[in-house]
Amino acid sequence: MNKIVEWDERIIVKYNGFGGKNFTIFLKCVSFFGRETIWLTLIAFYLFIWYDPLSLSYIGTTFLFGVLFVLFIKNTVKRKRPFETIETLNILERNPTSRSFPSWHAYNVASQGIIIGILVGSFFIMIILLIFAALVAFSRIQLGVHYPSDVVMGYFLGIFGGILTVFLIGPFMHLIITYLEQFAIHEIEYKRLNSMLSEGWFILICIAVFGIIFLSAFRKILMAQYKKMRN
Repeated sequence: MNKIVEWDERIIVKYNGFGGKNFTIFLKCVSFFGRETIWLTLIAFYLFIWYDPLSLSYIGTTFLFGVLFVLFIKNTVKRKRPFETIETLNILERNPTSRSFPSWHAYNVASQGIIIGILVGSFFIMIILLIFAALVAFSRIQLGVHYPSDVVMGYFLGIFGGILTVFLIGPFMHLIITYLEQFAIHEIEYKRLNSMLSEGWFILICIAVFGIIFLSAFRKILMAQYKKMRN
């Protein structure tokens, strides 16, 4: 364990801020794909806008598995963030409030990379997305918010979660959703623009759902701007 801790600290200090300001801005954009915003938006899209029970089942199950499993490990291990223990480290992103181990961002992109590759039927796209997931993992180190072992574990948990979804819990969730479809009040429209978008009440529901997702993503930025305006 001491060797892992030493390696973690040596690597994160070495690559913290690596590449300069422009590269840091690029990695901030890359890192955003690991947040829940992208995947919650897709879940809402395949439920309300373009109903696709297969995509909804697999993407939703993978995300839910991560929420339950990754957060359970975080709250069990309770590892401090690197900037809490290394005083010289620069925090180049917004200050995270959750525990450090494992990386939620790395899990999200690695797991969903496998799912998207399966859904589109392309092993090549899956490999490209897993490479992108590795870049997301590196961004968390460069930005000073995760140790290398955090992102390595998050990445492999993501692969495990994606495979588990494909072969077990995804098909099971798909069966549940298919069963629930028989209780639908309206005729179900598959893989096309939802005709209920012409109804005012349904539009309001969509605005509320997507609005909550995006407001939760940018709440800290909005709160900071609000405090500046008040001051």
